[in-house]
Amino acid sequence: MTSLDKPTTEDTSANDARAVTEAALFEAFGGVRGMVETVLPGLLFVSIYTLNKNLHMSAIAALAVALVMVVVRLAMKDTVKHAFSGVFGVAFGVVFAMMTGNAKDFYLPGMLYTLGLALAYIITAIAGVPLIGLMLGPVFKENLSWRSRNPGRKKAYTKASWAWGLILLAKSAILFPLYWWADTTQLGWVLIALKIPPFLLAVYLTWVFLAKAPPPIDVFAEMEAEERAEEERKAAAE
Repeated sequence: MTSLDKPTTEDTSANDARAVTEAALFEAFGGVRGMVETVLPGLLFVSIYTLNKNLHMSAIAALAVALVMVVVRLAMKDTVKHAFSGVFGVAFGVVFAMMTGNAKDFYLPGMLYTLGLALAYIITAIAGVPLIGLMLGPVFKENLSWRSRNPGRKKAYTKASWAWGLILLAKSAILFPLYWWADTTQLGWVLIALKIPPFLLAVYLTWVFLAKAPPPIDVFAEMEAEERAEEERKAAAE
């Protein structure tokens, strides 16, 4: 192997940073299993409703499968935040649909949540406190150090928040007209089709921005080092 073929320290550190970024994003957004838990209740609802137009049966089936996924997570002693968020979303949809008697209202809470999240990403990016940074900071063990000590990462988080906000706004711009003009099955299938691709695009862009950004500052390691240094100073003084 020539000197040109040997990996440099910079290449190794860059690869390590990308690997850490991929792992953190996978953890933060739930990975493949989280996507399945997000899609399955809505898919079951629209499938059953397409076949028999029975609102109660469709809603109960969607809520039941969401609860089953939480139970499975609990039985496996796994994190339940993604499954719980799915249960709450399905439960709100069921309540809306049952109250109005309109099956399309099963999707309305999720659509409103998507629109609100899009606005939150954009507003926080404009305010200089990008939401994606608030979400991923603890995952990367940097907390809010990126705001004042790591401008490169703040810039990356701002770009990522804009990407999430604009993608979710585009999704909302498709779904809300369909809510008024399309029937329940049309809206449901379009919504299912738009569950994963926009999400994957936003995650990919987040990975691209963060992979090019400076590495995170591990504030937890810094605090531990300070505690050890303080203990050593006390021991020396004694």
